[in-house]
Amino acid sequence: MKFSIITPSFNQRAFLARTARSILSQTGDFELEWIVVDAASTDGTLELLQSLRDPRMTFASEPDRGQSHAINKGLAAACGDVVAWLNADDLYAPGALAAVAAAFIAHPGCQWLVGRCQIIDEHDRPIRSAITRYKERFLARYSYRQLLRENFMSQPAVFWRRAFGQAIGPVDESLHFTMDYDLWLRMGKTAAPLIIDAPLAQFRVHAASKSGRVNRRQFDEGYEVACRYCDADGVSRIAHRLNVEKIVWTYRMLRLMGR
Repeated sequence: MKFSIITPSFNQRAFLARTARSILSQTGDFELEWIVVDAASTDGTLELLQSLRDPRMTFASEPDRGQSHAINKGLAAACGDVVAWLNADDLYAPGALAAVAAAFIAHPGCQWLVGRCQIIDEHDRPIRSAITRYKERFLARYSYRQLLRENFMSQPAVFWRRAFGQAIGPVDESLHFTMDYDLWLRMGKTAAPLIIDAPLAQFRVHAASKSGRVNRRQFDEGYEVACRYCDADGVSRIAHRLNVEKIVWTYRMLRLMGR
C-alpha cells in the first residue's frame, strides 16, 4: 500500500518542521509520498523544504488560488493507493499511517475512514479536551443524518482510497473554511466511513490559523454546505442551524476563559 499525503502550505514555517517530522517518521508496511504545495511563502518555508532532502518528499512553491486549489493540485499529482491532506501546522500521531494501512487491508471494501484527533496549541500541548470528547462520542455512533446536522469529523484524521476520491470529485474551491465538510458529505452519500478507535492526528489551534480566529462565517458556511445535501430533510437543516449557534457561543465562552 502506498500513501500520498498532501500538505497545502503558506507561511507556516514556524510549524512545518514539526509537521514534516510527524509525516516522515511514520513507519510500517507501506510506501509514502509527501507532496507539499506551497503558495510562494516568504517566511523561510522554501529553505526548510530544501533542507529536508528526503526522497519521499516533493514540493512546489508558486502562487495559487487558495487552500482548496492547493489541495486539488496535490491530489492531482498523487499516485498513492490512499490519500489524505495534512495542513502545514497539524501533526500525525505516532503509528497513524500503520493503523490506517492495517484498517484498509482488513476491510477491503472500505472506501474511506476516520479516526480520533486531539486538539493542540502552538506549543503542542493538548487543549479543549471537552470538544475532543464531544466529537468522539458522535464519531462512535456515526450516521449520515447526524453528519448533516454537525461536522464532528476532524479533517487531519480522515483518509480515503484515491480511486474513490477521484470518483467523488475534487475539493470545492469556492469554499474557504469547509471544503473538508463538503467532501465528507459527498463521500458519505456514496459510502459510510469506517470508524477506527485510534488516535491518528493532532489538530493545531493558534492565533494565526483559520480555526484559531473562530468567527461565525466559518460555521455559517458549514450550514450552507449542509443545506446542499439535506434535500427534503428540513429537520436536519434546522438542527444544523441550531448547532451553529451552540458552537459559536461555546467558542466565544472558551475565548473569554482564555482557552
